[in-house]
Amino acid sequence: MFGAFTTTGIGSLPFKEPERAVELILKSCDIPFWPQLPARSFKELMIPQYSEGFPGIKLHEETSQIVLEDTTQETLNDFYEACANEIDFPISPDYAEGFYAFVDALKGKRFSALKGQITGPLTFSLGLKDREGRYIFFNEELRELTIMLLAKKAQWQIKRLKEFAEQVIIFIDEPILSALGSSSYLGVSNEEALRMLGSVVDAIHAVGALSGIHCCGKADWAMVIQSGVKILNFDAFDYFDAFLAYEKEIASFLKQEGMIAWGIVPTTDSINQVDLYMLKERLLSQLNTLSRSAEKDTIVNQSLLTPSCGAGGRSPEEAERVFELLSDLKESLL
Repeated sequence: MFGAFTTTGIGSLPFKEPERAVELILKSCDIPFWPQLPARSFKELMIPQYSEGFPGIKLHEETSQIVLEDTTQETLNDFYEACANEIDFPISPDYAEGFYAFVDALKGKRFSALKGQITGPLTFSLGLKDREGRYIFFNEELRELTIMLLAKKAQWQIKRLKEFAEQVIIFIDEPILSALGSSSYLGVSNEEALRMLGSVVDAIHAVGALSGIHCCGKADWAMVIQSGVKILNFDAFDYFDAFLAYEKEIASFLKQEGMIAWGIVPTTDSINQVDLYMLKERLLSQLNTLSRSAEKDTIVNQSLLTPSCGAGGRSPEEAERVFELLSDLKESLL
């Protein structure tokens, strides 16, 4: 769909100046994405950024806390009514300055594809606590509110980005997938995790966009595939063996025209040790290994390249190196 080894990014960048982030993205990526800027504001962290509009949410910037207070039935009814009436749930400039700088830079241009992202429903509901200190995942109604809100946030992005692109991709960022099954999350069933993921995936597809799921650790990729997602984005630099454990399911996914986004350029300290040759050799070796189960041409033609994760935790210079290597790697493979 996009051509072999098309490049894009995950989301976060370390800059405080949104224009600098947007400039790097437009220069480096085949599929530009809007930048999340956690260094700019607490509101641009994973949970706060998508919390706007959630009933009862209070943000305290001075203490970097996000609190879910008790809500009235009237507040809940207003939320349900807004969702039922197809009212937009935007991310305001105060929560995503990078989004608005990105859109400004797109004006007058047309792209084959653009990318947005949301925090996944599992990571959101297992990262936000109520007043009693319980994760909201364990409250059935709050789980449903999470799904509804994030679906709306995704659809709002799609609506805005479609003004400038033939195709829009939304990555669902689910780092918590690597912890499911551990003692901390024994109450999280695979069935409920799949239902929540699938609901957000369906909401993305319902408005004509493509869905991807990003996890930069170990994950149950078989379950992820069952969600109906179209793109798997994994950390190919550090977690290829964990991904390969689902070789059979991945081969079937590729036959159904699914795509793999290889997170091959590290956003860990390894970015200071790797070079283009090392990354190319590692990726080619992984492609050869996966070709035991799927046609190599199919894999290549349905492969995207990304950093292993967001680069928000790196220095500005390291982030620039990440995207320079990403661009150079694509060129070296063609």
